[in-house]
Formats: sequence, structure tokens, C-alpha cells
Amino acid sequence: MLPPELELANKTFPLISECDLSSVSHRSVAADLDGTLLKASLSFPYYILVAIEAGSLLRGLILLLCVPIIAVVYVFISEDFAGRMLIFVSFSGVKVSDIEVVARGVLPPFYAADVRSDSFQVFDSCQRKVIVTANPVVMVDTFVKDFLGGEKVLGTEIEVNPRTNRATGFVKEPGVLVGKWKKFAILKEFGEDLPDIGIGDRKSDHDFMSICKVGYMVPKDHSASMVSPDSLKTQPVFHKVQQASVMITYIRLPFRFILSFARVYCNLSLLKGIIRCTYRRRSSWW
Repeated sequence: MLPPELELANKTFPLISECDLSSVSHRSVAADLDGTLLKASLSFPYYILVAIEAGSLLRGLILLLCVPIIAVVYVFISEDFAGRMLIFVSFSGVKVSDIEVVARGVLPPFYAADVRSDSFQVFDSCQRKVIVTANPVVMVDTFVKDFLGGEKVLGTEIEVNPRTNRATGFVKEPGVLVGKWKKFAILKEFGEDLPDIGIGDRKSDHDFMSICKVGYMVPKDHSASMVSPDSLKTQPVFHKVQQASVMITYIRLPFRFILSFARVYCNLSLLKGIIRCTYRRRSSWW
């Protein structure tokens, strides 16, 4: 008899493509967000949007520079600690009201353009729809409820300074919602009437998927078909082309910073050379 940890690690789940909607109960579903309902498995692009829109360009640059460190921590140390670092850099000192404004007006169109059709079809077919994610609730709550038709978001809760109403950068206990904490959150929310369907995309999702009546894995697929924005509960504010151009602008930010410093350095060097040359000529005249 294998220990529960090894048994869970060796457990396999059928792919989402094998889900027969005509033969499964449609009462309740618990699904991950990044890599599951969304094609993108990394949430970093959304964090940088929050960092820039709710914070500043400088905060966005700092977050970009921290990405290699966060990636190393994620792979070799802890998904929880990497998530804490990402949240701290993105949210520390930012007004919660500003984060909420970005979550309502900026993030939803980006999220809406990245919804997978296969997993969303299963999610949308259920009556009670719950998202369980490592993302901060304040960041995804509006999109989940207004665009996906979700009932509730079980996610990471950020700490807020009650005096200034600003995010401290830290998270409330039990921390970033990954692994077993997703499972505990599902148990607390559903009680004995556990979800009929659990949907995830990585091993750390197996904990909560294992307690659902049936679990399905969403494989990485760069060519996966996307849901038409018209099929969502609420229509995105602006078109995908505009979204792409805005995202490209943010991706180019670090290069703009470097180019700006390079220009300043060159201009100062040129000005210094002109002044030195002028001074030498005047000296020669005397």
C-alpha cells in the first residue's frame, strides 16, 4: 500500500477532451484558472499590467528585472514562495482601490482573449461554478464572476493596511493558494457535497482534483481553440488587436528604459565633448 503522497503523485487523470458532457453530472465544478480555463499557464503578464496601471512604470520595470529570480525560485525552491515574491513586488504599497479599478477595467479584456474553449465548455455546463487559483482574489474576481459566470473565487488573499488602505505586499494565511491549500479551500467551501468535476493543468492541482468526483487535466496546447468573446457572459470593452498592441507596448518597456538611459548618456557625452572642444579652442585663441 503506497503512502497517500506517493499514491497521489502516481495518479493520472483523463484529459479534458475525454469529458462527455452528456454523461456527467452538471451540478458543480471547481477549476483552476491559469493554464486551465486560460491558455496561458503563466500569470506574469497580468501582474505586470497591475504593477504598471495601479502602480507606476518604475514598478513594472522592477518586476521585469525580478522575473529571472522569481522563475528560479518557482522551479527549484517553492511555488508558494515565488508567488509571494510576485505579489510583493506587484502590490506592495499600492492602493487597493487602484488595484480594483485595474481589475475591473483593464484586466478583463486580456483575460477574455485567452479563454480556452474545451475547458470553458465543461466549466460553463455546470450549475455551481467555483474557481480555485493562486492568483489574488482582488485581481481575478471581477473577470470570473462577470465574464465566466463563476459563483466564487477561492484564491490568495492579500494583506491590507487598514489605516492607509494600501496593500502591504504580504498575503494572509494560509499563504498563496497552491497544492494542498487548494484542497483545503475546496473542502471548506463545499463541505460534504464535493464538486462533481475538478479541472486543473499541473501536478499541484492534483490535490484538489483528487477529492472531486471526477477530475480532468488540461494539457498545454499552443494551438488550442479559444472562446469567442461573444460567448462570454459579458462583452470585452476593446478589440483583440488593441489588446495585442497594448501588451506589446508593455513588453517593450524595459527596452525603452534602456534606450532612454543610453540616449541620455550619449547626449551628455556629446555635450561634454562639445564643451571641452570649445574650451580648448578658446584657450588656443588666448
